[in-house]
Amino acid sequence: MFKKILLLIAVLLPMSAFAQKFAVVDIQAVMDAMPEVAAAQTQLEAANQQLKSELDKIQAEVQKLYNEYQTIAEDPNTPQSIKERRMSEINEKATKAEQFREQAQQDLMQQNQQLMAPIQAKMIDAIKAVGQEGGYTAVMPKDDGLFLYMGSDMLDVTIAVKAKLGI
Repeated sequence: MFKKILLLIAVLLPMSAFAQKFAVVDIQAVMDAMPEVAAAQTQLEAANQQLKSELDKIQAEVQKLYNEYQTIAEDPNTPQSIKERRMSEINEKATKAEQFREQAQQDLMQQNQQLMAPIQAKMIDAIKAVGQEGGYTAVMPKDDGLFLYMGSDMLDVTIAVKAKLGI
């Protein structure tokens, strides 16, 4: 009896593996087609330009201070203490400019994550819905580099996901 059960399992297990359906989706194509992505990119570009403008102002101040320093640095009548104080001011302003640049990069990355999170969630929900409707065992990213080989029977559901998103 035990041998018959093992034989049944040995026969049915491979058959159940072949009954599974797998699909792929081109995530980048879906993201590129979503209007929300373009709107998010426009918002990020506007924020980037605003931060860049502010950084340019700070850097212009640093350059102005440096140019003024150059004038007094060449003057032998200017006391060394004044030259040192001016150089200290330049270094402080340059440090603030660098800190501002780093904070601006972090702010842009955080804003990008905040803007893209609902978009990615919407896309994932659409992929899940297509997967459930199609009875797929798994829907995997097409261009993820995970596949060394992908057979012709692997379905591409990118169009179905776009349709589910209304694009």
